[in-house]
Amino acid sequence: MSTHDLYTIPAELSTWDVEAAGAARFTWEYDDGRDRMLALYQKGKDKQWDSVKRIDWDLEVDPYNVLGIPDTTIAIYDTPLWDRMDEKQRQDVRLHSAAWQFSQFLHGEQGAMICSARIVESVPDLDSKFYAATQTMDEARHAETYARFLQEKVGLAYPINEHLKALLDSTLSDSRWDMPYLGMQVLIEGLALAAFGVMRDITTKPLPKQILAYVMQDEARHVAFGRMALRDYYSNLSESELREREDFVIEGCYLMRDRLRGRETWETIGLSKSEVAQAMEAVDQSEYLRLFRSLLFSRIVPCVKDIGLWSPRLQQAYADMGVLDMAGQSLDALMRQDEDIADKLDAERFAAEEAERHAEVAETISLGAES
Repeated sequence: MSTHDLYTIPAELSTWDVEAAGAARFTWEYDDGRDRMLALYQKGKDKQWDSVKRIDWDLEVDPYNVLGIPDTTIAIYDTPLWDRMDEKQRQDVRLHSAAWQFSQFLHGEQGAMICSARIVESVPDLDSKFYAATQTMDEARHAETYARFLQEKVGLAYPINEHLKALLDSTLSDSRWDMPYLGMQVLIEGLALAAFGVMRDITTKPLPKQILAYVMQDEARHVAFGRMALRDYYSNLSESELREREDFVIEGCYLMRDRLRGRETWETIGLSKSEVAQAMEAVDQSEYLRLFRSLLFSRIVPCVKDIGLWSPRLQQAYADMGVLDMAGQSLDALMRQDEDIADKLDAERFAAEEAERHAEVAETISLGAES
């Protein structure tokens, strides 16, 4: 089945072409690079995995309750709009909300794959090229995984959101080699990592939990890569150059915040214009979504501070968004937690499989003794 058959809104049949600027940079320095970067590169090689084998695709998923979470997490829950809906309409809300969210994850992963390939091409340091090559493979695997999940388990997809598309456009069309780092590694990856984390922690369904946990294990390394490369580079930039990067971060964060509103889902399920307006008002007032949006910046804000973009004007922008207090989060602690959760999930799965094999052997022996 073509993915285009799954789209709720017609998607472009042709490719989306972003005109790239800047140079492809070769280096003839093959001596050892930075120890920290090479260690991250080694980890990137060691942690490669196959989504066909690591994920249990036989697990069932209810497309009308993909994450297995209560309706109280839906923005319009317990509003007059929700109360007027019959069960079929409510099922559509559940389905379309999950399809939209995982579709944006999928499109973001393709964007990350292209951005990391662009980093391989444009970054001047060989150790960074090495690591970005492993990330390109990671992102291809993530896009493959989310595409399969949508096609086989959800059965519905949404085109790329206009705000995510705008950020990818500005990230890829900039000629400066550090902008794919800043746009993708810090902003898009940082927000995605936090979104994955919230959903990983609240879902009661094993298949999405596996997917989110395993993808997050990779993404934690990617954010570390961006921090490492940009912190070294930005420490040598002028005030005007840093201001240009801060402008990009501020605009990108507003785009990411607005992306989370998902207006197209409400327009697609057949609501009238006035009902769409009511739904968007509920989205903006939802206490759950307010907390969710705040948590989504838990990876971005401390990362931006860590790489040296922390002027009063940038802090004020984060204060206006209500996320300035996220600057105190420990990225290293969050990354360790992401890796530990994925490793624990693997250990639990392997232990269960081992116990099942032992039970089969014991049953075979017992049958043999009886006969």
